[in-house]
Amino acid sequence: MKKFVQIAFLLIGGALGLVFLPPLYELLHLSSNPWLDNPYVSVALGALLLFTLSFAFSDYFVKLISWMEEVLFKVPVGDLLFGTLGLIIGLIVAYFLGFAIDSVQIPVITEVLPIILSFVLGYLGFRLGFRKRDELIQLFTLRSNNTKKKATEGAEIPEVRGSYKLLDTSVIIDGRIADISETGFIEGILVVPQFVLTELQHIADSSDTLKRTRGRRGLDILRKLQDERKTKVEITDEDFEDVQEVDLKLVRLAKKMGNDTQIVTNDFNLNKVCELHHVKVLNINDLANAVKPVVIPGEDMQVVVIKDGKEHNQGVAYLDDGTMIVVEGGRNYIGQAITVTVTSVLQTSAGRMIFAKPKDD
Repeated sequence: MKKFVQIAFLLIGGALGLVFLPPLYELLHLSSNPWLDNPYVSVALGALLLFTLSFAFSDYFVKLISWMEEVLFKVPVGDLLFGTLGLIIGLIVAYFLGFAIDSVQIPVITEVLPIILSFVLGYLGFRLGFRKRDELIQLFTLRSNNTKKKATEGAEIPEVRGSYKLLDTSVIIDGRIADISETGFIEGILVVPQFVLTELQHIADSSDTLKRTRGRRGLDILRKLQDERKTKVEITDEDFEDVQEVDLKLVRLAKKMGNDTQIVTNDFNLNKVCELHHVKVLNINDLANAVKPVVIPGEDMQVVVIKDGKEHNQGVAYLDDGTMIVVEGGRNYIGQAITVTVTSVLQTSAGRMIFAKPKDD
């Protein structure tokens, strides 16, 4: 790249020398010199001068070009395309306005104003195309759909558009999403971002046996969703390089995809973050808690106390669905099957907890 910049300086210097050195000779009364009043000499002097300067400034130009490459590579192709189209339209408008300005015949205005208009309208056109990309795509899509409807000879074809469901890593590893999707309770298109898939792959490649097993289970669940689900499962390459956390990337992607997009998770913290950002979220744990059998205070149930609780003289038991039961005074019954009476139930997005006491008490 450095050699390319130096060659560019050499060619530009030759062109500038051919254009500006002859008038400079006349100004300095040197045009009578046959050696200087020669186009080849002017090209050689200009090229030599800028080529010499390139050794001092080429490093800065290389850094500038590298920075511009890095910025352009991060910009999505759609944004770059529509921004460029807007820039071209802005320059065309500025070009036609230049004809109207030429008729004014005011030296300063006719020479300076077209240049200013080119910069201003070109910049506005680029920003407009860049910002209004989604609306322009929707406009062209709507026209395309109308054309297809007319081509069907008046047949009414209802448009079916499901909402998008973004899957996070925890809900994929959990696996219940496949069973829920198979029952048809989750409609729309399931979307798996590439950064979630990358995190899942890192977990599957972990040296820790437990993590590796969970990661491979998540990949199997995705494959099951692709094979058995009636509606398609999409993988999007949309990413946000300026954000490292996967949860925040999911939130930003949900905002970008529209108001109908929902994040499917079983992560309690991600659920709270989505609520703060006003992003719709479907929590699998909330669904699981909603379909669990209702336990009413005062109801009796048979449990097996298996370990101590956190507080003094407490025992802990579990239902078949994994719900934890805290038995007050149940420490003396560890390893025994006893009948307990429900005193209260605590229900949160993180799960359900039942408080009870032995019926003998």
